[in-house]
Amino acid sequence: MVDFATMIAGFSDAFTLWNLGFVLFGVVVGQFVGAVPGIGPVMAMAIAIPFTFGMDPLAGIGFLVGVNKGGLVGGAVPAVLMNTPGTPDAAATALDGYPLSKAGKPLKATKMALFSSVTGDTFSDIVLITVSAPLAIIALKMGPIEIFALMIFTFSVLSGLIGASLIKGIIAATLGLLCGTVGADPEHYTPRLIFGQFELYDGFPLAAVAIGMLAISEILRRLAQSQGRVRPAVDLKDTGHAADRRVSWAEYWACRFTMLRGASIGTLLGAMPGIGSTAAAFMSYAATKSASDAPESFGKGNLQGIAAAESANSAVVGSNLIPLLTLGIPGSVGAALIISAFMIHGIQPGPLLFQDQGRLIYGLFGAMIMANLMNLLVGQVGLRFWIKVVAAPETMIFASALLLCIVGVSLATGGLFGVAVMLGFAGLGYLMASFGYSVVIFIIAFFLGPRFESSLGQGLVLLNGDLTGVIYHPIAMILLLCSAASLVWFLRQNQHAHED
Repeated sequence: MVDFATMIAGFSDAFTLWNLGFVLFGVVVGQFVGAVPGIGPVMAMAIAIPFTFGMDPLAGIGFLVGVNKGGLVGGAVPAVLMNTPGTPDAAATALDGYPLSKAGKPLKATKMALFSSVTGDTFSDIVLITVSAPLAIIALKMGPIEIFALMIFTFSVLSGLIGASLIKGIIAATLGLLCGTVGADPEHYTPRLIFGQFELYDGFPLAAVAIGMLAISEILRRLAQSQGRVRPAVDLKDTGHAADRRVSWAEYWACRFTMLRGASIGTLLGAMPGIGSTAAAFMSYAATKSASDAPESFGKGNLQGIAAAESANSAVVGSNLIPLLTLGIPGSVGAALIISAFMIHGIQPGPLLFQDQGRLIYGLFGAMIMANLMNLLVGQVGLRFWIKVVAAPETMIFASALLLCIVGVSLATGGLFGVAVMLGFAGLGYLMASFGYSVVIFIIAFFLGPRFESSLGQGLVLLNGDLTGVIYHPIAMILLLCSAASLVWFLRQNQHAHED
């Protein structure tokens, strides 16, 4: 494949002041756009791609990688401090991060998120560098039937763990899948449920739906609760103890198995095209909660919950590049934008990439390692800055966030139609949250909807319409049996809870 001299030359290309400066700039931009609800790293990457055309390929792609990695760290900040995830990936982080922040430990929560994120990211980068080709082969063996069964298993677990009611979780997932069918049919490309609105031919814009339901609906809820009083966006309490403002080595080390589990889940799911970091974060959170001796402590400020979510969603960033670099298949929206940057510079990702552009690829690997270090250093300073920012009056914070959401979505969707969609889903998110339906499950189901539908259609073709043929696919059978078992278990748990 690639000789040792080419690897060394690629790494040496990355460790120059010029490339280091662009990676650092990308991390700073990523943390900034991630920390402000409504922008997000994907939107920033989409805007920045045309500006990389006149740059050196390694510097331009390294900048985009820095934005992507920094965005995941930044997205955890408003999730922890305001219960408003800066990115959909951070929604799982808010489950324990926000209660810990409300308990007077915002710095401890954000630092745990930072350290877990860098740990998971570094783990997946090491896997990418060392065993990218074998993992890509394993991912390729997961056919449509196995992918469909994996999504069923994901929905069954999330429906039971997120929210108090399994039935409401299933309803939220079904509603998300229904909204995901709006637009052109992936098989015949005929329009569905567009009601004459040809702007919907490509479906609801993901950015508008996610920002509307996760950010705008939360802002509206918080403003409705203000009752005319001007107060900080988050009441940052300080217990006065130095230990509550830092994460000790003992606390970090106690989460080592949680972070290893989360990084492994994120790496494996990231290597499979279509399964994103949001699903990985919740799968890791669910696995950690199930394995815990005190599952009732989750959702109340458990450091293990923060470590599980952040290590998993950050691990997806590196492993997303496995199918991209070896197969030419982007594993996520961020990876799709990076593949666009490759093609702008005349580079075609695929099986011959390591042979034709080995030096550039190992330069990219070096840039990814640098971005992890920059994330850690910039985060240590940036966390304190963002905590100061959210201590401003909530009218200022939320008004600014609303403006950024509207401007960002209009730029990402190319007009005010996306803003209208965002506001509509903000209302839906507000109603769902008010009646106890999980917005997070809706978002995950909506995001996976097109992949879910295409996997179902391809699976039915492979089975010739005979569903009993799934018994010849052992991995899919195991996943479907696990799905049924998890549903029965969660129903019994809910029944016991009601009896108590």
